[in-house]
Amino acid sequence: ILAANRVEYYHRTSQSADLGDNSSEILSGLDMEEGKEGGSWLGISKKGKMATLTNYRQPQINKHAKGRGALVTNFLTSEMDRYSYLKKVALEGHLYNGFNLIAADLSTNNRDVIYYYGNKGDPEPLFLNPGVYGLSNSLLDTPWKKLQYGKRLFSDVIKHNQNLQKEALVQELIKLLNNQDPQLPDPAMEDQGKDYVLPFLNKYAALCVRCPGYGTRANTVILVNGEGHVTFTERTMLNADITQWKSSTYQFQLQI
Repeated sequence: ILAANRVEYYHRTSQSADLGDNSSEILSGLDMEEGKEGGSWLGISKKGKMATLTNYRQPQINKHAKGRGALVTNFLTSEMDRYSYLKKVALEGHLYNGFNLIAADLSTNNRDVIYYYGNKGDPEPLFLNPGVYGLSNSLLDTPWKKLQYGKRLFSDVIKHNQNLQKEALVQELIKLLNNQDPQLPDPAMEDQGKDYVLPFLNKYAALCVRCPGYGTRANTVILVNGEGHVTFTERTMLNADITQWKSSTYQFQLQI
């Protein structure tokens, strides 16, 4: 079960996740910003590859660094396994601004294998044992208050909705992703963001970010059951307007 927000400038050009005529092998949103076309923040392939990316918040960024979104699409289209891919990415990590990348191979024959790598953290990819994990704009499971709050809400939703239909579970998770309660004070978030984050701290400290022209513009929930059936739901903002949203759900069977 994966529940994720995309936080970005509302006017940044992008394309919603779409399987088209159902012949596409990959389901992911796409960045269409000039110079960054084809990158993504989250996606899954019918072969069971899944990847998701967040930026690591840093006061200064290098405008000439490589585009991070390609890290997701390159994995989804590659033949490399998750560990080998992240090892390769780790060797080139210095070429990018700060990022976190989760790469997974989901299998019904063997146990799922999921790895994490952040170029501001350990040099080696980290194998993720079964459990609940949280990822924001710092390293995996960094105890930012909003991250801890989100993990608690997520665990509660899972615990109390085991007998619900999956559609109801998806809606509960989307409700969670739109929680705007700021979790303050948070010295760790302040320290990492420095002066850059202070004017917006009460907005950034919530699971759902709402700033003028910038914030949460997509919610995505992915469910994969024990038989390899995928339910992918994306709720995305339309026309850079926080009052206009479109929800789409895609279902398919993993080809593994």
